[in-house]
Amino acid sequence: MSAPTPALAPHKAAFLSSCVTAGALKFGTFTLKSGRMSPYFFNAGLFHTASLLDSLTAAYAATLASSAVDFDILFGPAYKGIPLAAATAIQLRVLDDARFGGVSYSFNRKEAKDHGEGGSIVGAPLKGKRVVIIDDVITAGTAIREAIEIIKREGGTLVGIVVALDRLEKTPAKEGEQEEAPRESAIGEVRRQYGIPVLSILTLDDVVEFLKGMGTQEDVGRLQEYRAKYRASD
Repeated sequence: MSAPTPALAPHKAAFLSSCVTAGALKFGTFTLKSGRMSPYFFNAGLFHTASLLDSLTAAYAATLASSAVDFDILFGPAYKGIPLAAATAIQLRVLDDARFGGVSYSFNRKEAKDHGEGGSIVGAPLKGKRVVIIDDVITAGTAIREAIEIIKREGGTLVGIVVALDRLEKTPAKEGEQEEAPRESAIGEVRRQYGIPVLSILTLDDVVEFLKGMGTQEDVGRLQEYRAKYRASD
């Protein structure tokens, strides 16, 4: 395999290499939930070894550290977001940056506990705190909106969201819409609706650049065609 293109930030190149090694990023032909035929597939659920989880959450931490988002708590929506938030909090501590010395994490229970301390939140209380959501992807935006409502209900202030991959892809056409018509991505809809930054470790543009460095021109061409066909308007 050729070295990743130097155009990518080090944490992006390292994370992409880990994705390919783990099989979390694959190239070929894949049918998405939307019915679209995609030339690539990303599955963050495969980051279940210590080394791969370390790579993923180090990239989350680097993404946050390079942003202007000020926050107190990392919130991991149940279930996939739970280990991501906890491990990213550790990675932020490793950075030895004074901004992150007091960062905590929390997550929600699927069902509220009616005994003991009760409630639906485990970890740091959200009330009066600036909260960042950590999750793998935003597909339709349903799960993220549920998490946002939980944070609001608990008295926290949402200041940002970080995901692993932004496909830069417009949402599927609704009834009566033309598939080729311009539309926002699910991430773009969330940004506009809530007025908060949605950061990503990687975008489809990063994947294309990485693939160019691997010298697989056929796959690069297929990704570029897919991007041109489904690119979001935001």
